[in-house]
Amino acid sequence: MTFTSRLPALRAGAMRTLLSARQFATFLIAACAISTGASAQILLKSTLQNSDPSAVVQTDQVRAELFAHAPDGVGSGKTVWLGLQIKHQPHWHTYWKNPGDSGLPTVLQWTLPAGVTAGDIAWPTPQRITIGSLANYGFGDTILLPVPLVIDKGFAPTPGGDLEVKLAASWLVCRQECIPQDGNFVLKVPAKGSTGSHGSDFEATRAASPTELSGSSTAKLTGNSLTVIVSGLPASWQGRALQPFPETTNITEPITSPQTGDAVSSDATPSPGKQVWQGGIWSASFPLSVQREGTTDKLPIVLALGAQSLRTVATVSGTWPPLGSAAATQASAPSVPGVVATGPAAQYAGGQPSDWSSWMLAIGAALLGGMILNLMPCVLPVLAIKVLGFSRHSEHSRGSQRAQGLAYTLGVVLSFVSLGALMLALRATGEQLGWGFQLQSPAVVATLAALFTLLGLNLAGLFEVGSLLPHSVASLQARHPVVDAFLSGVLAVAIASPCTAPFMGASLGYAISLPAMQALAIFAALGLGLALPFLAAAWVPAFGHMLPRPGAWMDTLRRFMAFPMLATVIWLVWVLGHLSGVDGAGALLALLLGMSLVVWSLGLNGRSRVIFAIFSIAALAALTGAIGPLITKIEEVNPSTQASTGNATTWQAWAPGRVETELAAGHPVFIDFTAAWCITCQYNKKTTLANADVLADLRARQVTLLRADWTRRDPAITVALEQLGRSGVPVYVLHQAGKPPVVFSEILDAQELRATLAKL
Repeated sequence: MTFTSRLPALRAGAMRTLLSARQFATFLIAACAISTGASAQILLKSTLQNSDPSAVVQTDQVRAELFAHAPDGVGSGKTVWLGLQIKHQPHWHTYWKNPGDSGLPTVLQWTLPAGVTAGDIAWPTPQRITIGSLANYGFGDTILLPVPLVIDKGFAPTPGGDLEVKLAASWLVCRQECIPQDGNFVLKVPAKGSTGSHGSDFEATRAASPTELSGSSTAKLTGNSLTVIVSGLPASWQGRALQPFPETTNITEPITSPQTGDAVSSDATPSPGKQVWQGGIWSASFPLSVQREGTTDKLPIVLALGAQSLRTVATVSGTWPPLGSAAATQASAPSVPGVVATGPAAQYAGGQPSDWSSWMLAIGAALLGGMILNLMPCVLPVLAIKVLGFSRHSEHSRGSQRAQGLAYTLGVVLSFVSLGALMLALRATGEQLGWGFQLQSPAVVATLAALFTLLGLNLAGLFEVGSLLPHSVASLQARHPVVDAFLSGVLAVAIASPCTAPFMGASLGYAISLPAMQALAIFAALGLGLALPFLAAAWVPAFGHMLPRPGAWMDTLRRFMAFPMLATVIWLVWVLGHLSGVDGAGALLALLLGMSLVVWSLGLNGRSRVIFAIFSIAALAALTGAIGPLITKIEEVNPSTQASTGNATTWQAWAPGRVETELAAGHPVFIDFTAAWCITCQYNKKTTLANADVLADLRARQVTLLRADWTRRDPAITVALEQLGRSGVPVYVLHQAGKPPVVFSEILDAQELRATLAKL
C-alpha cells in the first residue's frame, strides 16, 4: 500500500500538487541552464552603440572612422591597409596595447571575405598619461590604428567589384571617468583602381611608430625586479632619460622618474624604478607588477625620446618569483603596499597567498561561505522547493533519500564548477568578467523572470504540469526522483550564483589567481557548502525526524510559496530596468502577461482550450516580435548620473583615477562596489549605508563616497575588483592617503565601519 493511499483525500490532493510543483521545476531547470550558457555568447559580443553599421561612429567623447589605403589596388599578393582613426575630444584618451596601471586596449574584430586575412594592429608609439599616481599608456588628440590585409588567390570581389570589410571595435575612453564604447563599421574598397586619399594619415602614423633597434637587449630578473639592458641606441640619446613602454601587460610596473629627456645618472646598476647610462648602454630596473599572472622569456619594449622611438625584444634570464608572493606584492606596488581586510576576509590581508596551507584555508572558507549562502535572501525561492521536498521524505526508503541527497549535491557541485570554468575560460580569452556575470545579460535576466513566473503560477494552482504535458513526460519526476534531485541542484546554483556571502569574496578573488585545477577545487567547495544542509537531511535520520508529517498544510505552504516566487520576478524586472531601461522592463512585463495567458488557456477544457490557446499563442508571438528586442537592448547610461543618491550623503560615480585624485586633495574615499542584481548589496545599502550614525561619521570626516555600479558589464570595475583580490560584489573599501586600503566584509556592519572611520 502506497503512502498516499493511507491519507484522506485532501492529503492525497496536497501530495499530487506537491509532485506537480516539483515536476514543473524539473521541466524548467533546463531553460535556466541554457540561459546561463547563452550568456557566455552574449558577453563575447560587444553591445554596439550604432545599430546601422557605417564607416563613422560618433559619440560625445570620440569620432571613430574606418578608412583604407590601397594605392596599388586590391589583388592577389597585395597588401591593403585599413585604419581606424579615433579623434578624441579635449582631455579624453584611449589606450595602447599595454594600457599601463589601468585601462583597456582598443580591440578590433574583423569580418572579411574568403581569401583575405587581417594582421595585427601596427601600434604607433603611445604617450604616457598620468592620473594621480597611475601611469597609463595611451593616445589623445587624433590617432590612427593601421592594420594590414593580405589578399591571396582565393579572394573574389563582391558583385559590385568591391572588397567589403566589416569591423566590430571596442575601446575604453577616459578622462577622470571612463566609458566603455563600441562601434560597428563597414567599408567597401574598390577592387580595381587605387584608394589613396588617406595616404598622408598612414604616412604620419608610420613616422610615429617605432622602428626595430639594430642593437641588442637583455633582461635579468633580480629578486622582485626586472633589469632591462639595451645597447646600440643612437648616440644622440646617450645620457638622456628615455620613456620605456613594455608591450606585455601585467609584467612590470611603470618607472616614474626622471622626466623624459633629462640627464640621468651613470651608476653601475639602476635602483628599482630608475634608469641609468653607462658607456653607451642604457639600463632600467622595473618592479614586477602586483597583477602579474605569468612569466615570459621575451619582453618586447618600445623606447622613446621625443618624436623618435625604437623597438627591441629583450631575452629574459633568471628565476621568476612565485606568483602573488607577499614580497613581490610589496616590492611592485609601493603606492598600495597591501590590502587590509576586516571581518571574515582578514586572513587574506597583505597579498595573495600561494602555498598549500593558504589554498586549504581558501577551501575551508569557500565551504563555509557556501553554507552561509543558504541563508542569503537571493536563495529564498529555491528554499521553497527544498522545503516541499523535505516534507515527503518519509514516502521513500532511506536508500532513496540518500541517493537523492547525493544527486542534489552532485548537481550543485557540478554546476558551481561549470560556472567557474566558464568564467575562467572567458577571462582567458580577454573578457573582463567576475562572479555573477550572467546577470549582466538582459537575456538571462528575462529567462529567469519567465522561469519564476511559471513556477509562481504553478505553485499558486493556476495550472498543473500534467494538464499541459503528455503523461509520460509529466510523470518523469515521480519515476526518476534522483534525476529530479540533480536538476534541483542545478536550479539552486542558478539562483544562488549572483550572491556573495561572507568568506566567498576572498575565496573567489583568490581562485582566479590560481591554476585552473586549484581554482575549480575552490568552486567545488562552494558548491559542497551550499548542498551540505540538504545532504545532511538526506543522510542523518535525526534531521528527517524533525520535519513535520505530510498533511493538508503542504497544499497551503505550496500556494504561499508562490508569493516569494513572484516577488523574485519583481526583483528581476527591476534588475532588467537597470540594463534595458523602462522600455525593456515594460516589454518584459507585457511578455510575462502574454505567457501567463498561454498557460491559462492550455489548462482549459473542450473547444474553449483550442480557441483561447490559438489566440493567446498568436498574441504572444506577435508581442515577442514587436517588443522583444527592447528587452535585450542595452540602454546607454550617462556616467555623470550613474551613481545614486539614496540618502542625505551624495554618492558619486566611480571612475579609474578618481580615488587618486581625491586622496591627493586630502579626502579619504569609501567605495561601494555594487550591482542591482546583488541582493546582498541592496540589503547593505538600505541598512548600514543608510544608517544615520554612519552617514554622520562619513560627513564629519569629509569622506568622498564613490559607487562603482557593476550591474552592466564594466571591464574597468572588474580590473579594480581584481586589484583588491575580489571577483564579485558586494565589496566595500576605504582608502586613505599613505595607508593600504581597508576591505570590509560582504555583510557590512555599521559598528565595524564606524570604528574604522574613527581612526581617520
